[in-house]
Amino acid sequence: MLLVLLIAIAFALITVDIRGGEDSPVDGARQAAASVFGPIENGVSGAVDPIGNAVTAVRESGDRHDRLAQLERENAALKAELGSDDRSRSRLKQLDKLLGVAGKGQYGIKGAQVIAIGAAQGFSWTITIDAGADDGIERDMTVLNGDGLVGRVTTVGPGTATVLLASDPDFTVGTRMEAGDELGFASGQGDRPLRVELLNGKAEIKKGDRLVTFGSQADKPFVPGVPVGVVSRVDPSGGDLTRTLYVTPFVNFSKLDVVGVVVQAPKKDPRDTVLPAKPKPTPTPTVTVTVTPSAPAGGPDQQEQ
Repeated sequence: MLLVLLIAIAFALITVDIRGGEDSPVDGARQAAASVFGPIENGVSGAVDPIGNAVTAVRESGDRHDRLAQLERENAALKAELGSDDRSRSRLKQLDKLLGVAGKGQYGIKGAQVIAIGAAQGFSWTITIDAGADDGIERDMTVLNGDGLVGRVTTVGPGTATVLLASDPDFTVGTRMEAGDELGFASGQGDRPLRVELLNGKAEIKKGDRLVTFGSQADKPFVPGVPVGVVSRVDPSGGDLTRTLYVTPFVNFSKLDVVGVVVQAPKKDPRDTVLPAKPKPTPTPTVTVTVTPSAPAGGPDQQEQ
């Protein structure tokens, strides 16, 4: 009976939370949970290496300290060193791209690292970052990385924050087509492309066109000009008031590590300046065939006759 009662209470809280939306009555409890679980997540993330070393030490303890065990230790140490270098190079590359995006868009950002995937407070497409209220992070701030739009901050604890990813079905952001004024709204669809509803049902859009964020009032929750994605499919226009597009996001949501929270919006809309340079089309090789006329049969004497 106790188990049934707890399950019923859990479903009731989930229902109330979903219906409440941004003004959910359980938001206070969610923030309290972030304050409790955030430091734990951060600590677990930082303790992975010591635990791994302890496990290795236990495994190697005992009387079997022969040549084979020594080679295994040396091999493991070498792999760890190489792996650490690879990860450092990867993070340095991500940070460099992030700073490049921030510079082009004139975004004031606070750098952060992803320490958990999926929040302890819900079931949405979320990540937890190691920056919170103590770092100047507030709710409804734009989160990006070196590729483009990652999401927006939804819950803030003292040292951590929860970010709702752009791939979440409850995520919606205003968009603008590159080099134009066609506006729309992009919504997440999990691991599928973003769904964009353009306000102009007769807009001329083609595969390969790109989108950026349109921006929000007072720049919350979204600042303008952040790259969103590339059009991968356009539904045929059937005379509807809107037009549906499917957009492949620039960001790979399964490979998030270094991100930036926009704590200061740009003074003016950067428009399309943050978008990456378009790849140059590969030229198609052409083959020219020259036909040489052959001499008539019979030789020169027969030609004179």
